[in-house]
Formats: sequence, structure tokens, C-alpha cells
Amino acid sequence: MSIDNHRPRSASRRAGESGDDVDTRSLPIYEAGAIDVPFVIAGMYENVSRDTLWEEHSHPTHELLWSERGASSANIGPRIWTITPAIALWIPAGVRHSGWTPAGTLLRAAQFSIRSVPSISPGPVAVEASPLLRLLLDRLTAADIDADSRAMTETMVLDILAPAPNELLLRVPESPLLAPIVAAVGADPSDATQLAEWAKRLGVSARTITRAFLAETGVGFARWIATARVQHAITLLAQGEGIDEIAFTVGFRSSSAFGTAFRRVTGMSPGRFREQ
Repeated sequence: MSIDNHRPRSASRRAGESGDDVDTRSLPIYEAGAIDVPFVIAGMYENVSRDTLWEEHSHPTHELLWSERGASSANIGPRIWTITPAIALWIPAGVRHSGWTPAGTLLRAAQFSIRSVPSISPGPVAVEASPLLRLLLDRLTAADIDADSRAMTETMVLDILAPAPNELLLRVPESPLLAPIVAAVGADPSDATQLAEWAKRLGVSARTITRAFLAETGVGFARWIATARVQHAITLLAQGEGIDEIAFTVGFRSSSAFGTAFRRVTGMSPGRFREQ
């Protein structure tokens, strides 16, 4: 189950509009190592001009995704990862994933040969996209780089590549009980329905809903809602919208409440996050 195909409201198709502005891309599904690639690290970038939905696919190589500008998301099983200029996502070879990239995003990716590079993690993991890492990966895309410089740069990339201490991750519950809550927040992150009202609608106790969230996501109802809202807010921040407006759009009653929730999820204030 996903949250509205991972689309923040500002990037979603609005009522009455057709889907013509959404670019849906289908890519192959490869097992790890299915293709013997002739490189150690290969980079690419794309200035995404249309809202883009990436259908489920996988690569024969390990992949590192980050944004030079804007924010996007990747869905892997019941987890939604937010990808920004500061927080990249490492996806091991063969792991199936789908994604959503809003128009205006400058998307970056690097592919790593599994013959030469062991995965930094058995599963997907956030990576700090430090200025040094980004500069090194940029160097690998230069047309004039010679073999010795490439080998040295690749060694430096692999030396500093490591899981990040923080990650922008939302675990999406998959039980039928919680499906209406997931759908409501996906359709409108400002949905203000409280736990007691959800319990009444679903015909269960508030304690039952809380236990279900804890069992499936590791956090309770309120914390999950706040994390989902912050994920939406990150994309709006990347698009340049004002912090006060974002706070209201994603359902917080004040900028201070939004700031508190944002710091809890990301480890920094909305303003500082935008400056990265």
C-alpha cells in the first residue's frame, strides 16, 4: 500500500485535470549482476520537466539517488524514502522500487558495479550527500577525466560512502484496519481527524489503532501522522514555498508546532533544511 503514489498535494493532479502532465515511466526488472557493466561507478542526471511516476523496477547495479535541486521519493515495499540534495538513498542491486519525482527536480543518480563495489548495506539505506561526495561524483561525469584520475576519484567515493545517521523514512502500514487512515492522509496531509474519531469510524478502540500503528510502523498514531506531514512538507520546501504556508498546508496549527515536528523527524529546523 502506498500514500497517493507518494505525491505531495502540490505535485498531485488537481481535480478536473487530466493525467497528461504526468510522465509515467516503465523500466526493466533486473536481478543483481544480471548485466556485467564496464564501469565501477557511472553517473547521470536529468532535469525533470514533468511530474514523473517511476513504475516498479530494479537495477543490475547498486544505485545511489539524490537531488541537485528539489525533492523526490522512492517506495520500497511498505517504506517511503524522501530524497533531497542533502540525503541520498542507496538501493542495493536487484531491489525493486518505484518513485515519484515532481517537475522542476534536478535528479542525480550513480550506478555501482556489484563486481567492484560491495553494498554498503544489505538493504536500502540513507546516505549523507555531503558536499565532498557530490563533488567527487560530479568529477566522475566529466568528459575529460583520464583513467588514473577516475580510479583515484572512485576510490575516494568508496572511502567516504556510508549510511547516514538520519534518514527521511515513512513506514506505511498495510493492514486493512489502517488503510482508511493512510488513504485520508495521502489525499490530504492536513486531514485533522483525531484518533478518537477514527476509532469511532472504524468501530474499534483508540488503543487498538495505536497498537496497530506501533506493530506495523514502530510509532504511534500521532507520530506517524506528523512524519507523513513532514515528508509532504519537505517537497514543498524544495519548491520554495513559505514556511508558514507549508505549515498550514500540511495540517499544523502553527509554524512553531510544524518546526517542532520537523526537527523531530529531520534533526534540524525547516529553515536550516532548506539552506542545505
